[in-house]
Amino acid sequence: MNRRNFLNTSAAGLAGFSWMTPMADLLAANAEKNGGSKNGPAKSVIILWLAGGPSQLETFDPHPGSSISQGTKAIDTAVKGLQLAAGLEQTAEVMNDVALIRSVTSKEGDHERAFYNIKTGYRPNPTVIHPSIGSILCHELPNPKIEIPTHISILPNKWPARGGYFGAQYDAFQMGDPNQPVPDVVSYANEQRQGERKKGLEVVETAFARGRLAKLDEKKTFHRQSMINAQRLMESDQLKAFNVSEVPKEERLAYGDTRFGRACLAAVRLVEAGVRCIEVTLSGWDSHTNNHKNHNKRLETLDPAFAALIKDLKRRDLLDDTIVLCGGEFGRTPKLNPLEGRDHWPKGFSMAIAGGGIPGGRIVGATDPSGEKETPINPVRVQDIHATIQHKMGIDFETELITPVGRPIALSEGNVIEELNS
Repeated sequence: MNRRNFLNTSAAGLAGFSWMTPMADLLAANAEKNGGSKNGPAKSVIILWLAGGPSQLETFDPHPGSSISQGTKAIDTAVKGLQLAAGLEQTAEVMNDVALIRSVTSKEGDHERAFYNIKTGYRPNPTVIHPSIGSILCHELPNPKIEIPTHISILPNKWPARGGYFGAQYDAFQMGDPNQPVPDVVSYANEQRQGERKKGLEVVETAFARGRLAKLDEKKTFHRQSMINAQRLMESDQLKAFNVSEVPKEERLAYGDTRFGRACLAAVRLVEAGVRCIEVTLSGWDSHTNNHKNHNKRLETLDPAFAALIKDLKRRDLLDDTIVLCGGEFGRTPKLNPLEGRDHWPKGFSMAIAGGGIPGGRIVGATDPSGEKETPINPVRVQDIHATIQHKMGIDFETELITPVGRPIALSEGNVIEELNS
């Protein structure tokens, strides 16, 4: 069975779960075997979405002393010659494990369209909805052993990750502050009453199906499998991975006493449990006014969480198996507007990437310190980042799948970033 046929024959249950077919079992076992070696593919991805479009100049690509910096200061890092913007002091300490792509380019300067582009690797198209990176990973690398969703979005904004043409079963499972219980997984009835309800539901469903079996298509509705997956989730011990309250206080505070910090800590625990992709969103980077003040405030939240996440993954021996991507939907203009803000700039912005065998301490591309040249040196397209992540996960990103309308679409149309592939 090739991957085209697999797309048409695979089935799934609750959002974030994959219903295992024999082929899916084989793919998952092979992925787990390869991922067990430090020289093998990565197993998981954590994406830190900086929603609103962070300024590259006030984060990962400062040009201190230049006219475009407008007073933004830079700090040295653990890597000689590599600087970050002031406010990222803790992140500076872990840059031996983090690479910077300073020349990301996109053709989308609108928030919604740019988020679609950055999450899927494709520009919006009215004829098809593309799956997000997490949906692709879960589709191509199903995990038969995990009982909780394998694609999770924590603190999502209004454009959450979608399954696209894979179907809603590959949408991200959404949740809020990990300080609160996971919603809708605890029954209000006691164990005995819950058992009686299950029996009653089976009677109702059996009666409903009588005479309708020829018309019902489980491969399209996934109804029964969704019920099985939901019950399995509610009864799973793996739900403990969401509970950050059991982590020692000192470890929790290392991430910062914020929703985003707790979400990053939960992401590490979920990776340890076997979750394939976790997205964590930090909103508030849209700085058309008071750019510097806005970014200083955001960095207070991002800096300890990002640094602690890298350190924690390394301490738990998970960094080689986990890719961490940090960035927004686009960057900010080199020059300030009359309101002391920076406007949308998709022509050359930055993203940080670490783990999964990606060499840390490297810089890919460069932007013009004068702000006059719009095209950066060694430009990296959004789809190239997707292709690189999929490649590092052991996925053939050039594989074409057939959508439900019969259209062949490759998992990614990008190229592997060679500077990050050694």
